Amino acid sequence: MGRYLIGRIAGIIGVLLAVSLITFFLMKAVPAGPFDIMGIYANVAIPEVVKEQLNVKYGLDKPVIVQYLLFMRNALKLDFGYSFYYQGQTVLQIFQEQWPYSIQLGLLTMGFSIIVGGGLGIAAGMKQGTWVDYLGTAVSLFCLAMPSFVLALLLQIVFAIKLKWVPTGGWDSPEQWILPVMANSLGPVLILQRYTRASIADVLRSNYVRTAKAKGLPVVRITFVHVFKNALIPILTVGGPMLAGLLIGSFFVESIFRIPGIGQFWVTAIQNRDYPLIMATTLAWTAIISVTYLLTDLAYAAVDPRVTYATEK
Repeated sequence: MGRYLIGRIAGIIGVLLAVSLITFFLMKAVPAGPFDIMGIYANVAIPEVVKEQLNVKYGLDKPVIVQYLLFMRNALKLDFGYSFYYQGQTVLQIFQEQWPYSIQLGLLTMGFSIIVGGGLGIAAGMKQGTWVDYLGTAVSLFCLAMPSFVLALLLQIVFAIKLKWVPTGGWDSPEQWILPVMANSLGPVLILQRYTRASIADVLRSNYVRTAKAKGLPVVRITFVHVFKNALIPILTVGGPMLAGLLIGSFFVESIFRIPGIGQFWVTAIQNRDYPLIMATTLAWTAIISVTYLLTDLAYAAVDPRVTYATEK
């Protein structure tokens, strides 16, 4: 196990280096720098002398490879510098202030999706060919056909504007969480419902479940000991990466419901050529996704004793 963990951690470091290198040079290859974009948005031509002074101040006058090496040296100390667009704020300050909103939205979305999607998948798998199965299929088809931003607008029109049951946006009270979580749950509910149903149905057809039934074991014991535990492995395959995707924020949902999460900050950073924020956000997301995959693989061994990562001697 130790050798496996060391290998995976080394792989994560390699991925981070590769992503940072590709992102940095692609970012620099895009025409127009951050101060050119500022001038365009302000509808003012920034003098070349001022641009040169700003480039010297932020180290953008150095060769690209030198800029990359300086950034990575500081990144190792978790120093990503100041944002070009959000003047006076460091990247870490932006993370500390904005990312908790995205994390909360992601965790609430995951919880809601597990209850709805996982619950429908379990019910459909246990009751195949019944109205419960058809209901789960109908819900998953709805989630497949409906874009999240369209559902977000429909939810606002119906429940916030017409019925006035909940606010149209914001993130200050539980009432404001309902619509964003529902809109953000379309993809996770679809995936969890289909994977859970297929996994449950596959386990129910297995020989050990038929043997347990033939021995006269109680249905509750068969369901919780034999079916659910063995059906959990395929669900973990999609559940871990799904959680990572939710934690990095949703641009559409955060924008529509005016949630100050990190998702829309990242898109704004790309538009404004905010190099430090782009690099830091990309690296943070890569790290989260990579670590989540590692934890998912380790969870296999906890769920299924047949899975082991120990090195054979």
